[in-house]
Amino acid sequence: MKLLSTLTALTLALFVAATPTKRDTVICPGEEILSETYIGEEKNVKFQRITCPAATTVKRALAPRQTNVCGNTCNTNCFTPSGGGPNPNDCHVIADALRFDSQNVGALFEIGTGSNNTIALTYASCESFYVNQDPTTQLYCRTDWAAVIDFVAPNCQATQNAHGGNCVATDQQFFIQYVAFIDSPLM
Repeated sequence: MKLLSTLTALTLALFVAATPTKRDTVICPGEEILSETYIGEEKNVKFQRITCPAATTVKRALAPRQTNVCGNTCNTNCFTPSGGGPNPNDCHVIADALRFDSQNVGALFEIGTGSNNTIALTYASCESFYVNQDPTTQLYCRTDWAAVIDFVAPNCQATQNAHGGNCVATDQQFFIQYVAFIDSPLM
């Protein structure tokens, strides 16, 4: 009898662990995850490169092959109404993972061309993503992204009648957003 209950519990645990999940937080229509890994000192922050094939990009005349946008300013927007936002402490774990990788992997990260390239970072209730809206490859500082998360997350909460927010570059080349992350089993 004890063996049967142990086998039943083990089977149930394997079924739950093997159940595929879908992203309830959709960054763009038709998004595809190109790669996935974990970052930070404890490797507990999910790092995904996402493409949005349905997105169209506006072509410009000759432009540089790569643009360093570190230090560019951005304007903060909070999403109203309040309710359902992520825990700012979960968002801070993402910011710390970015700082750790800045010191141990490199200060800059590269994101591909056009608005169909996104990097998403997820930990517990928080997801932050960086969207390149420029038709050239961008370089951005991990520490700048961490600073944006640490500013926007606690300042776009229910107490401010918000449930998340973003920071849009003043020249519209990119934006960084943070939202509540919900991961649920497929139906």
